[in-house]
Amino acid sequence: MNASAANASNTPAGGPGGTYQAIVIGGSSGAIDVLNVLLPRLPVGLRAAVIVLLHLPRDRRSLLVDIFRTRCALPVQEAEDQQLIQSGHLYFAPPDYHLLIDNGPRLALSVDAPLHFSRPSIDVLFESAADGYGDKLVGVLLSGANDDGAAGLAAIHAAGGYTIVQDPASASMPTMPEAALARFSGKTPAPHVLTPDAIAARFIQLHAQRLL
Repeated sequence: MNASAANASNTPAGGPGGTYQAIVIGGSSGAIDVLNVLLPRLPVGLRAAVIVLLHLPRDRRSLLVDIFRTRCALPVQEAEDQQLIQSGHLYFAPPDYHLLIDNGPRLALSVDAPLHFSRPSIDVLFESAADGYGDKLVGVLLSGANDDGAAGLAAIHAAGGYTIVQDPASASMPTMPEAALARFSGKTPAPHVLTPDAIAARFIQLHAQRLL
């Protein structure tokens, strides 16, 4: 699948008569460089909550909130169990817990077994978000060295959400985006395939259209 074929489909809708309520972003090796492009460009007044999950070392505290709090216009915090999700807020998954979307909508933490050798797992977050938000969800899969997130992004797509995959040619570790795109080989509609700068521009465009 090439980028132009993917970008021709997956038209934004935001659900019947509404905006997208959440953006879920997953990545692993190489993804923090992409987040440095994306997250500081999210505008004040964003209508969606933003939930970010990176594969992190289990035995040390995450520094993502410290890194991005001063760089982002949105309020930034680490996700807590049973925390109500607020629009226009940015949440990072903590290390060594699966992060899920629960009724409310709320964030929920789990110590279930690792998936794809990872806890937190992108698939766990994406699949629960697809169940919770349906077609009012944007899913973004970034650089990484395994296939975590491929099944979750497919679940978001099947639920009618808006799906984006980092262009593998722009990823320092293309395995993760390539695994996701392989699930859509020969199928339409397909996820958008975008560079980091183009993903940031797409967020701004959707916000200007009052879809995000």
